[in-house]
Amino acid sequence: MIEIPEAIHLAEQLNQTVRGKVIARAEAAHSPHKFAWYQGNPQRYPELLNGKTIRDARGFGTQVEFMAGEARVAVSEGATLHFHPDLTDIPAKHQLLLEFGDGSALSLTVRMYGGILCFLPGEKVILHYEQARGAVSPLSAAFDWDYFSSLLAPQEMAKLSAKAFLATEQRIPGLGNGCLQDILYHAGVHPKRRMGTLSEKERRELFQSVKTTLAEMTKQGGRDTEPDLFGNPGGYHSLCSKNTAGQPCTVCGSPIVKEAYMGGSVYYCPTCQPV
Repeated sequence: MIEIPEAIHLAEQLNQTVRGKVIARAEAAHSPHKFAWYQGNPQRYPELLNGKTIRDARGFGTQVEFMAGEARVAVSEGATLHFHPDLTDIPAKHQLLLEFGDGSALSLTVRMYGGILCFLPGEKVILHYEQARGAVSPLSAAFDWDYFSSLLAPQEMAKLSAKAFLATEQRIPGLGNGCLQDILYHAGVHPKRRMGTLSEKERRELFQSVKTTLAEMTKQGGRDTEPDLFGNPGGYHSLCSKNTAGQPCTVCGSPIVKEAYMGGSVYYCPTCQPV
């Protein structure tokens, strides 16, 4: 799934590969997908995009967006973007395809679920996108200890688990179940630990881990569990993920545990991250 590090890296790659290209043909909703949602009618997308030039891309939250003429295109969550130097390896199934005048293309396929938006200035868009676009990024100076404390301030936060606090309800857009694992690992906090049981010192360590772990993931071009624009894994080696389940913890040697929790999987070291 696209989270903050992947969104930023994919946007950088789009700026390096497709910025300035002219869309010769756009096609949306070629392959039906039960959990691919579109902004408006996808049959309108060719009208908005054909003949338009790709402009600047940027990433924020779970969103990767770019301008095409006056239209704005944004994709999120489990949407996989792939650049094709030519049209010979276009996937048979895709939810959005942009073919460029020079013979290259950009395809988008949705895995489990994902969003695809194409809209003009002034059009109403989904709340999820607006929340992500207007949120304070954990990579910014504005996301400081005071801001983090304000997220913790409501009384109901004390009852939430660390996973629920960090990765649900769009409190920190783009910090999801993927990045969450190593953030908690570096902070020594178990995913099920109730936020109200954390000491002041532990809360500050968790805050620092949010900042430093996301920064390192972004610096390394995303996590090794997610593909980039060319299908390559990100350069950040995830310590707690599907790739390391059952392997020894790099600190204590205990096997990394995989466990179902809150509709997904969590990965943690039972020794370094006690409940």
